[in-house]
Amino acid sequence: MQRLHAFKFELMPTGEQQRQMRRFAGSCRFVFNKALALQKERFERGEKKLGYAALCKELTGWRNGVETPWLSDAPIHPLQQTLKDLERAYSNFFAKRADFPRFKKKGQSDSFRYPDPKQIKLDQGNNRLFLPKLGWMRYRNSREVLGTVKNITVSHNSGKWFVSIQTERDVEQSIPSGDAVGIDMGVARFATLSDGTFVVPLNSFKRHQDRLRRAQQSMSRKTKFSNNWKKAKSRVQRIHSRIGNARRDFLHKTTTTISQNHAMVCIEDLQVRNMSKSAAGITEKPGRNVRAKSGLNKSILDQGWFEFRRQSD
Repeated sequence: MQRLHAFKFELMPTGEQQRQMRRFAGSCRFVFNKALALQKERFERGEKKLGYAALCKELTGWRNGVETPWLSDAPIHPLQQTLKDLERAYSNFFAKRADFPRFKKKGQSDSFRYPDPKQIKLDQGNNRLFLPKLGWMRYRNSREVLGTVKNITVSHNSGKWFVSIQTERDVEQSIPSGDAVGIDMGVARFATLSDGTFVVPLNSFKRHQDRLRRAQQSMSRKTKFSNNWKKAKSRVQRIHSRIGNARRDFLHKTTTTISQNHAMVCIEDLQVRNMSKSAAGITEKPGRNVRAKSGLNKSILDQGWFEFRRQSD
């Protein structure tokens, strides 16, 4: 059967390539926000929202216009993919799968995507890849990329640039092995299996919260947007990134081990969003045991119950 697989690596761009990638990500963010503003204006006037094809025509006008000629410096396909992302966000909203699309902010989820594999060249032997308007770029090749390249996404996180390579390949249908198992989620024991075994929680946020608090306090004492403030903010971002990476690694390894050793996995239907709601209440009706509930909420969110269930499905 056909299977999509993603391989993520850290990029090692030159200074000029980093500047270009920041420009491309900024152009994609600008196009998304401008298209979203246009859609909201049409809605307020009672007009029908524009589809993807109509937005692409608007994009051509923006690229050739007098006000935003710098959009033509960015590759066209990533800008079009941004409009597809907006169209998908609207579809999810109308299907009640997500909230209404929000404007993007600089420095948050900066990324752009190349959808055409014909424009991409991957040289694994020399640990490099070729991207339009960026040229050849080296990356940290930690494993072999399997399958046919379908698209590539470049993203920025905590001061580093990463590339996600999505491929498609034929894989054999896996044959389940082992017995069925039920899983009970908890705070003291992350997952207790029906066969008597259990998984000890990682609590990655709890391990780094003292260091994170000191870094945040240091940043709060700096003048906002100064060079020292930016350095302190970078330290905070690196700690958050380390916490997230450790949590994702723990969840992937745990769910992989469980799925490989059991033919069927049954997990309780927990409403994590409701379970982790604040108990503070309002001024007229304050909540009870707010501090204890706050600690429980932090533990639940730190362990990643929702992501564990999603990967176990």
